[in-house]
Amino acid sequence: MNDLNILVLDDERKIADKVSTYLIKQGYKSQSVYFPTQAIKVLNRDPVDILISDVLMPEMSGLDLLKKVKTLYPHVEVIMITGHGDMDMVIEAIHLGAVDFIKKPFSFLDIQLAIERTGKYLRLQNQLQQVENRSSLISRDLERRTEKNFIGTSKSIKRVLETALKAGDDRDVSVLITGENGTGKEIIARIIHHASERHAEVFHPVNSSAIPDTLIESEFFGHKKGSFTDAKEDKKGVFELANGGSLFLDEIADMPFGLQAKLLRALEEKKIKRIGSHKEIEVDVRLISATNQDIPQLIKEKRFSLDLLHRINTITLTIPPLRERIEDIEPLLIYYVEFFAKRKNKPVPKIATNVREHLKSYYFPGNVRELKNMVERASILAKNECLTVSDFPIAGKDILGEQKKSPGFNIHDNEVLLIKDAMEKADYNQKKAAVLLGISRDALIRRLKKYRIKIHKNLQND
Repeated sequence: MNDLNILVLDDERKIADKVSTYLIKQGYKSQSVYFPTQAIKVLNRDPVDILISDVLMPEMSGLDLLKKVKTLYPHVEVIMITGHGDMDMVIEAIHLGAVDFIKKPFSFLDIQLAIERTGKYLRLQNQLQQVENRSSLISRDLERRTEKNFIGTSKSIKRVLETALKAGDDRDVSVLITGENGTGKEIIARIIHHASERHAEVFHPVNSSAIPDTLIESEFFGHKKGSFTDAKEDKKGVFELANGGSLFLDEIADMPFGLQAKLLRALEEKKIKRIGSHKEIEVDVRLISATNQDIPQLIKEKRFSLDLLHRINTITLTIPPLRERIEDIEPLLIYYVEFFAKRKNKPVPKIATNVREHLKSYYFPGNVRELKNMVERASILAKNECLTVSDFPIAGKDILGEQKKSPGFNIHDNEVLLIKDAMEKADYNQKKAAVLLGISRDALIRRLKKYRIKIHKNLQND
């Protein structure tokens, strides 16, 4: 484990320099400092794995420094060196978090053995952390799946869940999930992943519309160091990061047309090349895609590849908007009321009877996500222990019976309307409108161009 970065601190400069020089010759990265304040500056600036520190020093004692290091930099392991065989000091140092202890005078072999012991400890810690991270990720995903599986009593949502589980039975089948924003497309994607043989591997979600155009190819396929101006180190793309598991591409219809051919080739050949490299890397991923757009219409407008569509939609799942399955509003309402009460450590409030009918009359342009936000807002601002209609304000124009001027259920028309409304509410400030829509500014600009939405010239720039 000679990739360790070691900082040597001793007010006796010759000792510090000799130890550091020896470590460099052994293949470690090392530097020496002579005062605790210098050590803190290095720890602030550079990645350090191990600090070798004397106990008796000017400015502050080694024990005081040890306390500070373990508080500010808990990932740094500390080996203490002293010329005094004080067992109480040794015990205190170990109690404060020192990983090892060496007495002066010492040999280079003593240093080497201490570092090797610490290196093994770090390696085991890293392995344990990776296992914990993976277990935590899988547990969170399984929790999400379990929660959402039981929210929804409508026939339409049950059909979606049934199809998702069947799709999960096949390890490799590509799935396209369609539906309006806020309907839960990523939740369904996670259910597919966890119902498959790949459930123990990574589920890697990517919002295609949130990546700037200049970085999108690098994000997907990775790059080699020096392949372009800001490529300061090698980077893996999402295909490599999702290797063995599932890659979820949200808003796939927003992907630049030029990148679609490269995506298709990667899916067909199961190989990718990083930018700046000629080496092919084999990848094994199941692709799950999602969009809220009318892809057949985009194909007619030559803005989406027909070949790519055929590759990604072996199975297509369409999630109906909440207003088309109003019987699911009540179980969702109850679930989120309990969810936010638990999260905020509050008693679960009662729900007035007329709240249910009140919400069922609402159009819910933001679907389940909007209902969740409404419940969270109500749980924060409610003035008593019972949620009433006044805790769920609804604009008159958004009542289902007053939607005569709405574009119906056409996804394209609804998106254009939402963008125009957001721009108007944001006083034509693109950044603010993007926040309202829950997308990046780059994604908003692409949609403005795509739908040819005109903005007053004086208000176009933020």
